[in-house]
Amino acid sequence: MTEHAKPGPTSRRFFHLRGDDRDPHTPTRQPSRVTVLQRGLAVATAALLAVDAYVHFHDAGRYDVVTSSTLSEGTLFRAQAAVAVVVAIALLIRPHPVVWAIAVLVAASAAGAVLLYTYVDVGALGPLPDLYEHTWARPGKRASAVAETAAALLALAGLAVALRTRRQAVR
Repeated sequence: MTEHAKPGPTSRRFFHLRGDDRDPHTPTRQPSRVTVLQRGLAVATAALLAVDAYVHFHDAGRYDVVTSSTLSEGTLFRAQAAVAVVVAIALLIRPHPVVWAIAVLVAASAAGAVLLYTYVDVGALGPLPDLYEHTWARPGKRASAVAETAAALLALAGLAVALRTRRQAVR
């Protein structure tokens, strides 16, 4: 057997010259399977996060007067809206389990915050201003709370489906 016929580091580099489609020494990866259910959950969750983002962007100016020494509530609203938009886009592009987990955290933290600060006067916490607002009468508050809660639940379902699909693909 000649030296050129032996598989080695050199033959690996020139696999494409032999007409092969892939390097025989490189394991193949299974393509990521995104089910129709996952895609539907991603679209619905992204739409709910978009509602949340719209309300927060739209209402942020009303909350600029509520401020601590470092942050205003309006700034927190804008940050929440920006994060919701980024996560919604990420879900639409690639509904990976990590993205689903982040979506759960973003939506659930927003829903938790609106519920907490509606019913409990926590006061100012560190750099956060006092966010207590004991009414649901503010424009958009109910819509964002419902959207955040529904998005959290759908994101949890999406995470479960993504993990199940991933586990089945490994088998």
